[in-house]
Amino acid sequence: MTTARPTLVASDLDRTLIYSTAALALTAPDAEAPRLLCVEVYQGKPLSYVTETAAELLGELARSATFMPVTTRTREQYRRIRLPCPAPRYAICANGGHLLVDGESDPDWRATVAARLADECASLAEVRAHLLAVADPAWLLKERVAEDLFAYLVVERALLPDGWLAELAAWAEGRGWTVSLQGRKVYAVPKPLTKSAAVREVARRTGAATVLAAGDSLLDADLLLAADRAWRPSHGELADTGWRAGNVEVLADRGVVAGEEILRRFLAAARPVRAAA
Repeated sequence: MTTARPTLVASDLDRTLIYSTAALALTAPDAEAPRLLCVEVYQGKPLSYVTETAAELLGELARSATFMPVTTRTREQYRRIRLPCPAPRYAICANGGHLLVDGESDPDWRATVAARLADECASLAEVRAHLLAVADPAWLLKERVAEDLFAYLVVERALLPDGWLAELAAWAEGRGWTVSLQGRKVYAVPKPLTKSAAVREVARRTGAATVLAAGDSLLDADLLLAADRAWRPSHGELADTGWRAGNVEVLADRGVVAGEEILRRFLAAARPVRAAA
């Protein structure tokens, strides 16, 4: 007798599956743009989109595998999104800081994360103070702390001085933190705070035989490396740095149509894995 073991599909959201108005410019001229479905509203305005085709593919994927959003967004930011599929049982927020189960943060996972952060890296207070000390009001728009786990700056990207980001990354590296530039946001995230660790926990709980993943930023690199198969679009931080790995396929697509292609690849790969019962 054999039983089907589930496939876990762990995907980044912003600029991987869903796209803001600014990110839509990565795609095609207006006359060739695909029809869109709004999946996020903020302060009464539409904010993020998928194509109508992607919406159909996501619904099919949710019926074929265990689909799990994996995002650097806070829980509040994640809950604004209305994906065109049944609400996923599992979701990862705050770059792995929160594992949501049926919409609620798992306390055991939160305690595990807190212990790792206390033991393995500099404090949030130290890193935040440094960020503010090296930021210039001429290009700094906002400074934020997310879930008391990591910090980020919203900046005028075109005004960032040459070498500033590299200097910040080198300073953070020595203190167990990672720096990532995504759109107008400069993230400083503790190295122990990873998407991959939370994904491995969900794979353990679900008994998943295969993990598929997708993402576009350096904060997704560990997630992609931890998957059996993974995909990245030809835009984003990973594309800008030429990042590659043996288990990661680089798609030719950019922008919102890349979200469609990622979902097609997920569906093609999400075949039931048979194992002896």
